[in-house]
Amino acid sequence: MRRLIISVMAFVGIALTFTTASQGCMGGGGDLIGVHGFIQPQYNYFMNGTDANGKSLDQNNFTFNRARIGVVGSIPYDIDYYLMLEFSPYKTAQKTPHLLDGYVSYTRFGKWAKFTLGQFKSPFSLEQNTACSGLYTVNRSEVVNQLAGPQRDLGVLISGGHDSLFVQYSFGLMNGSGMNAVDDNKTKDIVGRVVFNPFKNLKVGGSLKLGKINPTDPIQKLNNIYRYGAEIQYKLENLLIQSEFIYGQDELFSASQIPIYGGCGGIIGFDTKQPGTYHKSGFLAMASYMTNWNLEPVIKFDTYNSDHATAGKRTNYITVGLNYYVNDYSRIQINYVNVTESNPTVNDMIMVQLQAKF
Repeated sequence: MRRLIISVMAFVGIALTFTTASQGCMGGGGDLIGVHGFIQPQYNYFMNGTDANGKSLDQNNFTFNRARIGVVGSIPYDIDYYLMLEFSPYKTAQKTPHLLDGYVSYTRFGKWAKFTLGQFKSPFSLEQNTACSGLYTVNRSEVVNQLAGPQRDLGVLISGGHDSLFVQYSFGLMNGSGMNAVDDNKTKDIVGRVVFNPFKNLKVGGSLKLGKINPTDPIQKLNNIYRYGAEIQYKLENLLIQSEFIYGQDELFSASQIPIYGGCGGIIGFDTKQPGTYHKSGFLAMASYMTNWNLEPVIKFDTYNSDHATAGKRTNYITVGLNYYVNDYSRIQINYVNVTESNPTVNDMIMVQLQAKF
């Protein structure tokens, strides 16, 4: 651990030295790199109701949602690189700094086709591929966390297109085992996303994932995992509306442990399932409006059903939020989240987050 901290400090120090020498340039040579990142200190208040004696079970805490620093740059000719580290101790069970993204891209073909190798976000879902520093609510939707996961993975990616073109696309061949994890079987997941721009301010798209996961007993047949997504986004001046639907099917041939995702794509547990075909789905709908006072009210509804064949597996979330943009690099987010399970539980929450980018 000590060696890791010393190495990271040395790495950041060298990066800052190069950045000062280049006056913050983001490209132009192998020795010209840019340091960037953001921190998100946060306060949480959890409304847990009362116990049998009427004593409050509410809890509150201060935390770091994310604390990231990385470097990005270009090497002549046609090579880009990106490296991002996560320092928040609340993002993994090990509570240690870890590599979040690390990849190299070949950019000879410009916006038409870029080839990337390394660890990066899985090309699935609109909300998943919205930068963490650009989310309109503090948390991503539960359906995105679970059915688009693992959020980050290792593999190869081809992507292209632009807002100015009719289509944008990204297709990847991924390990399927998540970030910073060795591939645990011989197969690879196929993951892809296509977004069309048929009219001004309107985007429609879809995502696909076909993969396999290991059974509990290694001598058994690999299980099939299918994920399908559809999305739409409309922007009219200061009004933004987004919605997406994700459907998942797990085809299990023997008893297996299905990953439960959280913390920016990390696995936080497993759900043991018996042989059979399991269906799960959910959707989200969000609207935001940027006012002339840098205040942006947001409302989002998202729902997730983790097992269509079992009662009591649906959870609904209604998020009412207000974002205040202090400047182009800093903002304050206030969210109230109403949580409604099939089996009612008191567990609403209030979150206040301050973000600073650099």
